[in-house]
Amino acid sequence: MHHLKQVCMSKQKAFLWGSRVFALSSVAVAAGLALSSPSPANAQAAYGSYIGAGPAFGVTNGGGVNEDSNTSGLIAVRYKFLRAPVSLRTQVLVGGDGIAVVPTVSYDIPISWQADAYIGAGASIVTGEGNKTPIGNKGSFVIQPGLDYALPNTSLSLFTNAIISFDGYESNNGTAVSIQAGAGLRF
Repeated sequence: MHHLKQVCMSKQKAFLWGSRVFALSSVAVAAGLALSSPSPANAQAAYGSYIGAGPAFGVTNGGGVNEDSNTSGLIAVRYKFLRAPVSLRTQVLVGGDGIAVVPTVSYDIPISWQADAYIGAGASIVTGEGNKTPIGNKGSFVIQPGLDYALPNTSLSLFTNAIISFDGYESNNGTAVSIQAGAGLRF
């Protein structure tokens, strides 16, 4: 019983730590967006689809074999529907012992001409159950909050998000959390 209590407390601390990191990175991105002031004549809508890359950082630990938090590379794709505040997104986390594919559908909330926040829902598909990825070692339902920012006068977008994978660990059905960031080329 004591060991179970320690594992639960450890997971709560890891989740809180991950939440704080995500909140701080979101505040930093929002502050950067607020401080940038492109002229209205050069404003671009943040409606572009993109393909990009960056790192993914696991912030939780499942406590079992192959359930340590880890870091991997990330390939991200966003397809934005032009007439609806909806996007199809897929992120592929590659590296370490496994590969995770995370397709989601997101609701996009415009912040400015260059930026939008979003909340997505979907699934994680982990290749070879038991393999270690930043979002756990088994497939599960995921929620994905994030931010996109289109750099003015370029075809580049910056993105950051978190993936919250419910029931992402085989040993204890715990929640796995990872944080991603990167840059993409709009198309």
